[in-house]
Amino acid sequence: MDPIHVSIFEDNKHLRESLYYLIHGSPGLTCSGQHPDCNDLEFVLNREKPDVVLMDIEMPGINGIEGVRLIKQHFPEIQVLMQTIFHDDDHIFQAVCAGASGYILKSTSPAGYIEAIRDVYNGGSPMTGSIARKVLTLFQQKITPVKSAEYLLTPREKEILGHMVQGLSFKMIAEVSGVSYETVRTHMKNIYTKLHVNSNTEAVSKALRERLVN
Repeated sequence: MDPIHVSIFEDNKHLRESLYYLIHGSPGLTCSGQHPDCNDLEFVLNREKPDVVLMDIEMPGINGIEGVRLIKQHFPEIQVLMQTIFHDDDHIFQAVCAGASGYILKSTSPAGYIEAIRDVYNGGSPMTGSIARKVLTLFQQKITPVKSAEYLLTPREKEILGHMVQGLSFKMIAEVSGVSYETVRTHMKNIYTKLHVNSNTEAVSKALRERLVN
């Protein structure tokens, strides 16, 4: 089985190199490249062809939020995992709206980093607990609800979508729902199809905007 290819964009040299060795030393992962900024983003991604980008927010030149927008414009298949020291509401909201698939703090443990990379690669939306709560609050405050459409979601699909809105990873959803990881992935694929979305971020946004879950 091919490893998950990860490209790192981080201006802190010590952290960037630490993440490089962490990823290279983890089974099933490989680091395609490490970069201090996003200034040659399109060229780099065309060359490295990563599955996941680990993206810092504050970098010289093109910042991480603009980097996410460029990635989603030119490489929509790449999953972007934001990492930051910020709890700032505007940074969180901008990153998620730009298309980030997950959002973790730099204080996350090495094991937490690896789990988040694997989760986002497999279609999850990993978020540090405090970040997930902020995102939920921000969507409720900033997005005006519209009338809910009939998407024919099953009770189990609504349950899983509700867990996703709360920021739970696929692994955590499997545990609390008493089903396998693969079953959760299958349900999420069905949810994407019914909601006419292509990512967890879009699914969560639509669920909140249209009040699809309680």
